[in-house]
Amino acid sequence: MSDYVKSKQAGCVGLVKTKKAVLFSESESLLLESGRSLCFVEVAYETYGKLNAERDNAVLVCHALTGDAHVAGYHHEDDRKPGWWNDIVGPGKAIDTEKYFVVCSNVLGGCKGTTGPSSVNPETGKPWGLTFPVFTIEDIVKVQKQLVEHLGVDCLLGVVGGSLGGMQVLEWAIRYPDKVKAALAIATTTRLGAQSIAFDAVGRNAILADGGFQGGEYAGGEGPQRGLAIARMIGHITYLSEESMHLKFGRSLRHADQYRYDFDSEFSVETYLDYQGQSFVDRFDANSYLYLTKAMDYYDLAARFGSLEKAFAEVQADVMVMSFSSDWLFTPRQSRDIVDAMLSQGKRVTYCEVDSPYGHDAFLLEANVVGRLIGGFLKRAAEGSVPGIEEVHQPYRQDPAVDTPWTKMRVDYDRIEELIVPGSSVLDIGSGRGELLHRLIVRRGVVGLGVEVNQDDICNSVELGIPVVDLDVETELGSFGDGSFDYVVLSHTLQTLGRVEPVIEQMLRIGKKCIISFPNFAYWRPRLQMMLGGRTPVSASLPFEWHDTPNIRFVTISDFVRFCRRQGIEILQQIPMVTRDRAAVRLWPNLRAEEVIFVVSRAGIER
Repeated sequence: MSDYVKSKQAGCVGLVKTKKAVLFSESESLLLESGRSLCFVEVAYETYGKLNAERDNAVLVCHALTGDAHVAGYHHEDDRKPGWWNDIVGPGKAIDTEKYFVVCSNVLGGCKGTTGPSSVNPETGKPWGLTFPVFTIEDIVKVQKQLVEHLGVDCLLGVVGGSLGGMQVLEWAIRYPDKVKAALAIATTTRLGAQSIAFDAVGRNAILADGGFQGGEYAGGEGPQRGLAIARMIGHITYLSEESMHLKFGRSLRHADQYRYDFDSEFSVETYLDYQGQSFVDRFDANSYLYLTKAMDYYDLAARFGSLEKAFAEVQADVMVMSFSSDWLFTPRQSRDIVDAMLSQGKRVTYCEVDSPYGHDAFLLEANVVGRLIGGFLKRAAEGSVPGIEEVHQPYRQDPAVDTPWTKMRVDYDRIEELIVPGSSVLDIGSGRGELLHRLIVRRGVVGLGVEVNQDDICNSVELGIPVVDLDVETELGSFGDGSFDYVVLSHTLQTLGRVEPVIEQMLRIGKKCIISFPNFAYWRPRLQMMLGGRTPVSASLPFEWHDTPNIRFVTISDFVRFCRRQGIEILQQIPMVTRDRAAVRLWPNLRAEEVIFVVSRAGIER
């Protein structure tokens, strides 16, 4: 059975053809950022799925530096490999071709069918070479905009891309704010740092120094094969991580058990890079490599607009930013800069730092997590709303250690819901799987945002349509503006914090009111269990064994009241909760309440 037949059975788009479009006439030429212009730009592209009658289901996929328009499926039945993101694009997959009309084009200046340095200059009848005008990321996106209009699409449901593709996504959201509903920028940055520019420069110099380069006029000859191969080797190293290289290669030798004491490639990692370099020469053009890396070097949103905050000021799309923990080329910190700037502007943004050992290439390799995030985000953008409560078939809390009414439903969620005014804005710190925000959005019509660090919980929230940002609640809440939310909620998280005071201080700064719930460690049943049994209690409100508990604070109602008084925090409401003996809890809340909700604010704040 061929790979094509197997993949088709598994949900591949099947056989596809690359199409061509000629854009920009002499009267309406493409004006480049450099001041030069191009006309009759030929663009290679592929489409998957069908454009619906409303023309509102189009998703543009933007490829990375050495990618092309062939994102999914096969060109021929005997193709060895499918498109470069075949695990993500296809029927039933994250970018579902049964729901969406998917477009992917080779970028301007590429060498896979779109006008670039290897194309023929109509004025000379010879390949452009280095006479091709220098272009930018902005110019690439201008061409894409013309292409989707050519295909009958006025507004894109989504724009998705990683690395260089992620830069294109950001540019789409900024340049055409009313033409993009969802923007998914993956493993990318708003500008390259000095180190990344340096790697690009070394790669370009390897090409330029190769005798076969001939000033870029090597068409018909071998060209700068060695220089291009070295450029690819350098680039490929930056796409990996130290961990992935160690796991894959270590110090193993490729064809021998002992050193040969010469300068030929003998370590496995050396022969791997040799293979990568040579295979790249067979499929990519050296001039395109020069131009595309330069376009990446030039991209700098902060310099162009004065700041990232100003760059994102007019963005209307829902934005997802995704980074990878081991990516040292486009680091999580660079993604956080994007997220912080958007949060400061009140934009609707979701962020996840995916835990992966694969480095920059993780966006191509972590199909499971990346697929969950992309699929959930696009689905909610397409549907325009979160699912109803009845559509979520899981209990809000599943703690197998005990079986009481508290494990079936978080009772504090009911009370918190009652406390929040419909239509308010809510920041849920430690939002978990998104159940509370989901309830508040569906039942109270709030505008909500979660803060969470657990990867699976973030994926679940995205699948529920809940915007969530992957931030450390103890150190990374500074991006939110003063008084930017009506409510800040900290439910069942206070007792897990290492640094309580700074978190509550930030909550009081961000929210007009703060709602804090926690299990009361002074409740009489755990006290009695500890006294009689001599063991750490396990109960409905404390459903963990001593060795796997997330709780590091043993706070009581009296403790928190004293803390608020000492810090000058105004207690607006104190709501002790218990599953039985409700009359007794009013008399002795510190002894009889299983857990408690406090509503607090800064003393003297105007509400």
